[in-house]
Amino acid sequence: MPTSAKTRTDEVLDRVRADILGGRLAPGERLKFAPLCQAYDASVGLLREVLSRLAEQGLVLASPQVGFQVTPISVDDLLDLTSTRMDIEGLALRRGIERGDTAWRARLVATHFTLADTPRRDQADPTRVTPAWEIAHADFHDALLSGCGSPRLYAIATALRTSACLYRRWSEAIDATDAARDPALEHATILRHTIDGEADAAVAALAAHIELTTTLIVASRKSP
Repeated sequence: MPTSAKTRTDEVLDRVRADILGGRLAPGERLKFAPLCQAYDASVGLLREVLSRLAEQGLVLASPQVGFQVTPISVDDLLDLTSTRMDIEGLALRRGIERGDTAWRARLVATHFTLADTPRRDQADPTRVTPAWEIAHADFHDALLSGCGSPRLYAIATALRTSACLYRRWSEAIDATDAARDPALEHATILRHTIDGEADAAVAALAAHIELTTTLIVASRKSP
């Protein structure tokens, strides 16, 4: 029985998370239990658990006055998130390089190979990033963080990356960034410096990669 309950909770969690990242539940939208129960065919108790877990991931906010709501977005928050990510993800990557774990480096090479071999743009709709590339991209960045040797640091860095997904999915800028960047080269540069044990260069390349996405998003939001 516990296994079935857990499976059902995870199923609803995945659906709500996908609806948030896909923009079907909008930034700042209040998450009321009655319509959610109907939409996801779930009980109030189950949805409360789901929303609490999404709050831990930074996708939902919980407050006594408002209840649950999809995390609002703003340029100021994006800039703060980006600065924090650069610090925390850079620290996690540096620690991974210092530890020099062979299994970690092997995972990095493998996930990068998959990422480089996966088409980024949907042939039917070139403005869309393919789901397969999104997964490969997430796996590569997760691999970068996973070698730090600290479960707490890894959890913090992962939560920050999850919050960043809100901006990447909701921003119209993400579909127009290819002309201003070369993601494949950026990822290859991060990998090369990491595998070569060049901590300063690897951290700098990762920071530049994170910051460029934010710069393009902010520029697009300021465009007429």
